[in-house]
Amino acid sequence: MSIFSRKSPRAAETPAAPAAATTAVLDFEPATAATADVTGDYTVDPTHTRIGFSTRHAMVTTVRGAFTDFEGTAHLDVANPAQSSAQLRIKVASIDTAQEQRDAHLRTGDFFDAEQYPEIVFASTAVEQLDADLYAVTGDLTIKDVTKPVTVEFTVVGSAKDPFGNLRVGFEGSATINRKDWGLTYNAALETGGVLISDRIKLEFDVSAIAASAN
Repeated sequence: MSIFSRKSPRAAETPAAPAAATTAVLDFEPATAATADVTGDYTVDPTHTRIGFSTRHAMVTTVRGAFTDFEGTAHLDVANPAQSSAQLRIKVASIDTAQEQRDAHLRTGDFFDAEQYPEIVFASTAVEQLDADLYAVTGDLTIKDVTKPVTVEFTVVGSAKDPFGNLRVGFEGSATINRKDWGLTYNAALETGGVLISDRIKLEFDVSAIAASAN
């Protein structure tokens, strides 16, 4: 199976469900694979891409947010996955957690200091194929002028030709980081123990990329 081509589930690897078990229901229709060879240069489509994150709040619930202003590119190499690459630039001021007061606080020096450090940057340094449609993308993540390596596991969801003739490839990925590694140390202790904001942050990527040749 070639890189970046969606593979159907392998029935032999999935134990048969007991007769009394309820049949699982898919959330969405199955993904498509318009072409097996998606080698080429791509641009991230911000209209159909989510760059998100989630964190624990007060040790009892999860708060989710996203950045709404970003741009990214990728090079995909089907024959040699290690030659693939990706870059992403995010405008910090575009942070959105659906709560204006919290978003304003996140833009201050307590957190991202968006005025002094307006961008978050990711640049890949290595791509490794882990399975037929699973890849580990390692790269340098820079926040507030601090650069640390991060590995994101991406699943290739599928490829399709949209109604406008664009070849699209979809990816889903996530990684968990410790925000303190990038100098995001603000917190408050709780009277009942624990802290207001978890140190561990989950990064979430739902990416739709358009082949440059289709532009």
